[in-house]
Amino acid sequence: MLTSLPPSAPPTGEGIPNSRLAGPFPVGEYAAALRSKLRSLTRVQLVGELVNLRPSRARVYFELRDSSGAIPCAVWLKDWEVMLARTGTQPADGMQVVVAGGCDYYPGSAASSPGFSFAVSDLRVAGEGDLLARIDRLRKQLLAEGLLEPQKLLERPLLPRTIGVVTGEGGKARDDILAGLSRRGWAGRLVWGFAPVQDRHAAPAIVRALGDLAAVGRVEVVIVARGGGSLADLLCFCDETLCRTVALLGVPVIASVGHHTDRTLLDDVAAVSCSTPTHAAEAAVGVDCLRARAEQLAAAVRLGDHGRRAVLSRARLLSTLSRAPTAHLDRQRARLHQYLREVRAGSRRHLQSERGVTARHLSTLQRKADSALLDCRRRRPRELERLALTLAAHDPQRTLERGYALVQSADGEPILTAARARTKDEVRLRFADDVVPAKVLNR
Repeated sequence: MLTSLPPSAPPTGEGIPNSRLAGPFPVGEYAAALRSKLRSLTRVQLVGELVNLRPSRARVYFELRDSSGAIPCAVWLKDWEVMLARTGTQPADGMQVVVAGGCDYYPGSAASSPGFSFAVSDLRVAGEGDLLARIDRLRKQLLAEGLLEPQKLLERPLLPRTIGVVTGEGGKARDDILAGLSRRGWAGRLVWGFAPVQDRHAAPAIVRALGDLAAVGRVEVVIVARGGGSLADLLCFCDETLCRTVALLGVPVIASVGHHTDRTLLDDVAAVSCSTPTHAAEAAVGVDCLRARAEQLAAAVRLGDHGRRAVLSRARLLSTLSRAPTAHLDRQRARLHQYLREVRAGSRRHLQSERGVTARHLSTLQRKADSALLDCRRRRPRELERLALTLAAHDPQRTLERGYALVQSADGEPILTAARARTKDEVRLRFADDVVPAKVLNR
């Protein structure tokens, strides 16, 4: 029994028979005595890695961890702000810090739970914690070995028929995945691989679940999902064996671990990294099946309507043609007869028009011929008389009749010059009534 328990506190109720332990004591009194005892312990400084930092309205809560243990810590919000102002650094998960303070205990009540914490009165940042450093070294090692790319090179089906899921059996991630697939309208097969997603046993269990799902030949894609949490809660997803298993897995793995700001090694190794389980479900099924079905249904309805209208229109046409073929032929015959009458009438009009043109042309030609003939009859005699007068005026005989004589050679060729006449011995003198031979006396 704690020494701070009031010695005058009377036991209440009947105790356990044959038990040598004191009591029974009221829980409230024992809790108060426990708080007094813990607060009386020596105040010390602790060094460790800060994880799971979560502020509230009045206090800031976090944990200090190292390789051998962990202690929950709490600090009043106003003291926390003073510490930040003094250090000038914003602590974050994974940092190595030194805290000063002592043990504290909240005894709880009928409506609230009790709790132990290390009440922090001062804090100093010592540097980056070993946890983040180990994770960064492992990330660089996997990158150097080329294990961050194989998953991303795998071909993911647009509409998988079977999806494997590794998650906690009672976690909210399971419901989120089911809701996301339901909104997609996906109706395939889900193969569950339930495994713990937090603590030191989680990574080996997830590796076994992945191996089991990969052994199912019809699984086309695997989702590894977990809700949010602290860095310590998500540490199992930075396990080296798990990351190497996923990198060498022949099935695409979609990682959905934590919230938007959380990043684990599994996110780097997996084919796709999603922020939420719902997002992972949408990434696994690349087609919105509900929308695709609605579009196909609308297209089928349109196609059916078009086909129905086409069939009805052709049926009506065939019915019309089958019911009245004679009437159709009569209409076509009447149309042809009408065309024939129009052609004949047009031909007659054209012939009459051509005949009228020809008659007018012949009449014109006749008038022109008559006019020319009449003109010839009247004009030709006068023209001939004029030409006769002109010819008579140039007749040499007329010239001779006026007393002139024409000198010719013996063969009748005219001699026009005296010099030529001297070259001749005999010449002929042609008068109007006769020809007289003559001799040329050369002197």
